[in-house]
Amino acid sequence: MPLSQALEKIADLEYTYVELMFHESNDYLKPSVIQNQLPEVHRQLKNLYRLTPGCFSVEIDSEDTKEYVNQFVACLKLARVMQVVTITLRAAPKGFPFNEEVERLRKCVEEANKRGIVIGLLTERDRLTEDLETCKSLCSLIPGMQLTLDPSHFVYKYHEMNRPNIETIMDKVCHVRLRDTKEKKFQVCVGQGEIEFGQILTRLLQHGYRGGLSVDIIPEKDLDVAQEMRKMRLLMESLL
Repeated sequence: MPLSQALEKIADLEYTYVELMFHESNDYLKPSVIQNQLPEVHRQLKNLYRLTPGCFSVEIDSEDTKEYVNQFVACLKLARVMQVVTITLRAAPKGFPFNEEVERLRKCVEEANKRGIVIGLLTERDRLTEDLETCKSLCSLIPGMQLTLDPSHFVYKYHEMNRPNIETIMDKVCHVRLRDTKEKKFQVCVGQGEIEFGQILTRLLQHGYRGGLSVDIIPEKDLDVAQEMRKMRLLMESLL
């Protein structure tokens, strides 16, 4: 689906903010393109169909740290001119050398801090951030580093009695992504899963949370994405 059409559909569902995904795997909004064509990308994104950009998600496909940081800085510049103050990054895969990841992320956060932008490291299975203690260590070792919480990754494939206690990292959360999830299925229709949305929001607010809530419904066969997004919006409005 073309970006303009996707944004129009989101606006029609009565959302007011949008998280823009700058992923190298996308057909559009690639970090490498932003690096080389920043003014043109900004021009294309000026009209967001009544939507306000609330967060960027950046995924860069480069193993070279210098090139990675250069592309990330281009995304930071775009965020600055679009008045976006939060960017989500993915952590390295599980098993990646911890000290190397700290060094890469430290450089990114240093660049973000210069521009008044907050970095949230996505909590995610099969990444370094699947472990809550590692999440806390990364935030401790990298001044200014925060977390983007995706609760689904702490429900899927975890028995109810053995799920990590995500409340232990809630004071470090700057952004949240939501969908409904069950132990044996990563995404289910809203209301059919095991995500305790009300409890999560209550705990976040108790920790002084002021960030955004993104609805992250993954397109699947036989899933009415628009209906699920509408249901999630209404649920969030009722809880807030």
